Amino acid sequence: MARIEKVGLDIAVVLGTATMPIHQVLRLGRGAIIELEGGQNDEVQILANNFPVAKGAVVINGNRIAVEVTEMLPRPTHLR
Repeated sequence: MARIEKVGLDIAVVLGTATMPIHQVLRLGRGAIIELEGGQNDEVQILANNFPVAKGAVVINGNRIAVEVTEMLPRPTHLR
């Protein structure tokens, strides 16, 4: 078990997505706002190494932001 505890894992939380033409992306500057498809109360996706592993909800406690895991996604059969 000690070996597996040292394995690095990138965790990402997807709050929403947006589709933009490349010319708009190239014009983005500091302070630009990108509107996401989704609302503040929507579920978020939790990714491990860019692979969906769970769904969650954003939790705000004072000035801290966290994600509460609400559902674990089933692993594909080839990863079991």
